[in-house]
Amino acid sequence: MSAEGVTEPGQLSTAEIISLCDRHLLRNVGRLPLAFTRGKGLKLWDAEGKVYLDFVAGIATCAFGHAPDFMAETLARQARVLVHVSNLFYTEPMARLAEFLTRASGLDRVFFSNSGAEANEAALKMARKHGSDKSDGRRIRIVSARNSFHGRTMGAISITGQENLHAGFHPLLPGVTFVPFGDLAELDRAVDETVCCVFLEPIQGEGGVEPAPPGYLARAAEIARSRGALLVLDEVQTGLGRTGTDFAFRHFGVRPDILTLGKALGCGYPVAATLSTDSAGEALGPGSHSTTLGGAPLATALALELVTRILEPSFLARVSETGSYFLGRLQELAAKHPDAVQEARGLGLMLGLKLRIPAAPIAQKLVERGFIVNATAGTVLRFVPPLIVTPAEIDLLVDALSAILAAEGQAE
Repeated sequence: MSAEGVTEPGQLSTAEIISLCDRHLLRNVGRLPLAFTRGKGLKLWDAEGKVYLDFVAGIATCAFGHAPDFMAETLARQARVLVHVSNLFYTEPMARLAEFLTRASGLDRVFFSNSGAEANEAALKMARKHGSDKSDGRRIRIVSARNSFHGRTMGAISITGQENLHAGFHPLLPGVTFVPFGDLAELDRAVDETVCCVFLEPIQGEGGVEPAPPGYLARAAEIARSRGALLVLDEVQTGLGRTGTDFAFRHFGVRPDILTLGKALGCGYPVAATLSTDSAGEALGPGSHSTTLGGAPLATALALELVTRILEPSFLARVSETGSYFLGRLQELAAKHPDAVQEARGLGLMLGLKLRIPAAPIAQKLVERGFIVNATAGTVLRFVPPLIVTPAEIDLLVDALSAILAAEGQAE
């Protein structure tokens, strides 16, 4: 302990780190009993020096893996110039990042915040204000999808289609209707002239890596716009290279009225964005919405460096190629272990393996073998590795998973 009674960094074991956290942190998150102290590329090291290959990447966040040198250099360079002045003023990094994102997406306006949930909150306020302004307050309802996930703030959780996440937080935001993801008939019935927006993910991440069916998003846009509503796409997880394109909406032949981004935008640094058309964005006039740290020079300078690298065509092509290879290996697993695996699915490097057995015990066995993966939706293993993952690293994971599934089959 230091003179002030605070433990010095870099001197604790895994057990000591966990004990310290358990004494002082809220118990609102169920954490695995792992404590990481450093990382590089796909590798993470725990406090005892054991190495793991990370196929979660901070939940689809660390696009360039852990501790890329250029991130430290960019942060240090900007920190020596200007860190924060609040959004009461203009700064060059904010201006340049806004220009880059609007040109890349084809949208017109940007609001910067700090997290994906905040980006979705801004989208909700924008859509509801837009609908209200255009209808004398009648067009305020929101249509979302079952099994969706949009964040943990009150607005975001209100449009998240998972009832277990609502427990204890009622009353939620009123005026929200949930429809089955991919069901156009139900969507058509739900959207009328009282709806301000249809709020969807191109691929449901927490919902089990479930891509939207072909034609669904394009038709959803038609249904919404024909009734005066907006299409909002939550690309906090799917955006910025994750699916092998700049934005996942490219795969589906549609451009949204509002788009939300996070995760890879900062690769671990807190920064997010809500993009919109001019028409949608005009709803949020001066004083209608803000955040103290949104668009700070440190965040936007880093994000500009990151997205410039991610959206380089050669980089996206490599992500697409590696994703195809990874999906192919998972499909081989499905064919090899049909009793345990139902299907492999996803786009780019956002992939899921739907099991016929609970996924959490399989994920735990992978952790024991040195691979960090995520179990979601009960029976799905989610793979969202750094976008720099190599075929050789994929092979190591798939071979380990194959051995685990084989052992599971023998145990039965």
